[in-house]
Amino acid sequence: MVIDLNRCVGCQTCTIACKHANDTTPGVQWRRVLDVEEGTFPDVERLFLVTGCQHCAEPPCVPVCPTGATRQREDGLVTMNYDVCIGCAYCAVSCPYQARTIVHEPRGYYGQTATLQEQATAHPERAGVAQKCTFCVDRVDRGLARGLVPGMDPEATPACSAACISQAIRFGDFNDPQSEVSRLVRERPSVQLNAEVGTDPQIRYLYTTPAVPGREVDARGDEAQQRLSDPANPLVGARQTFWDWRAAMNWMFGGVGTGLAIATGIAAWAGVLPALQAPILYAASAVLVAIGLFFVFLKIGRQLRFWRAATRWQSSWMTRELYAALVFFPSVLVSLLAPGPLPFALASIAAAAFLVCQAKILHLARGIPVWRAPLVPWMIAISGLFEGWAGLVLGTAAPGTGLPVTGPALAAAGAVLAALNALLWRTYVRAARAQGVPPLARRVLDRFTPSLHLLGHLVPFALAVAAWLAPVAATPLLAVGAVAAIAGGASWKFTLIVRAGYTQGFDLPRMPQRGSGRRAAPPRLDAAAAPPPARN
Repeated sequence: MVIDLNRCVGCQTCTIACKHANDTTPGVQWRRVLDVEEGTFPDVERLFLVTGCQHCAEPPCVPVCPTGATRQREDGLVTMNYDVCIGCAYCAVSCPYQARTIVHEPRGYYGQTATLQEQATAHPERAGVAQKCTFCVDRVDRGLARGLVPGMDPEATPACSAACISQAIRFGDFNDPQSEVSRLVRERPSVQLNAEVGTDPQIRYLYTTPAVPGREVDARGDEAQQRLSDPANPLVGARQTFWDWRAAMNWMFGGVGTGLAIATGIAAWAGVLPALQAPILYAASAVLVAIGLFFVFLKIGRQLRFWRAATRWQSSWMTRELYAALVFFPSVLVSLLAPGPLPFALASIAAAAFLVCQAKILHLARGIPVWRAPLVPWMIAISGLFEGWAGLVLGTAAPGTGLPVTGPALAAAGAVLAALNALLWRTYVRAARAQGVPPLARRVLDRFTPSLHLLGHLVPFALAVAAWLAPVAATPLLAVGAVAAIAGGASWKFTLIVRAGYTQGFDLPRMPQRGSGRRAAPPRLDAAAAPPPARN
């Protein structure tokens, strides 16, 4: 698809045509037109930006899907199978273009009672699952079957393009050099939305005319950062709501649980934890991981289809997390029934695999800049080890357990892990701007960082050092430090996932040159100074 930013007049005909053709419910719009006002008086400009699914050549939504509901056809179109989707929203947070919607309770336009028209055009298969623009794939396929040419014949062309009154939206085949879309991008400069994400979106935006060139957009300067700090700016991404506190619970409980299993395995292997006592801690770790997965189950839109999440092991880390859990829980059960080095090792390895999957799941959600930063997987993994250390401390310090506290070694490990977590977080926050984290998300991180350093890093570090220096008081000191470590880990994960989880927004590196002041188009040729037309 090719969209001419100079031709679009913001009439919203494409949005209505899309809604009519696809029968979307209130609040759901697969094709949107943003009314963008840029600059400060007198240097101002207004344009209309058509957005929606970009049908990327490298779609980030496809490999993450745990069920295969999102697929890419051979012709490049990214499609949805509503009967397979479980509504986990992984594709939605992986999309850098805010193109996905999930409606859990469809409603009508005129209250609770659906009209006859709404009943006739209802799509119950879309309830609780992800939905998006498909480039009207049914129209395209029907047209091709009749020998029509998509982009040329309206019946074989997406509704938005066929209805556009200014011919601002053109559709065709980029693989055909003779198609109109290929000719347009060959003859005129074009840009892609959020090209830096690396998805190679297949909607190209034209921004020049034969008489008026475009202008470069400074996306990194202070003026741009100030503009991107305004939530009212339509180009600024809003906070995602697909993964809420229930999703965050999976990382919070999963980190402590898997970390505890890993720490238990290390302690048992080192001989500082009796073999008969290790199953108690493994059982506790399994309970914690199960609680986290239960909250994930509560979050998905089609819960009875949860088993489908096991079908995409080839590419989805969410599926691989499920397989790691399917190994972890039986291993813990075996360790309870027949304690020994083999079930202990298997349980710890499966827990480590689960933790790695959690790190990859968050990092590969490329629609949320704070999650896709390079340090995020390391932060998840090292924080899990720190929380596992804390779980081991609390397990050995609990009254009546009879488990020994290995003072100096445990204290030294806690101090090292606290320092390492503090260093990772500090490096992550300092590099946030350079890595494309938007100002609104950075503002949340900056406000949260002092309390995290105090509660989650400084307190555990200081108490671990004190326990190392005073072994007599090691048990209460390490226990308090462990509580602080777990609280710190839970708080930063909740903050990162829920409070700082702002979407990508829309980044155009070049725009039309029109408006007033410095944004005005360059002056045209003076008619009096222009050469006279040639005479026959």
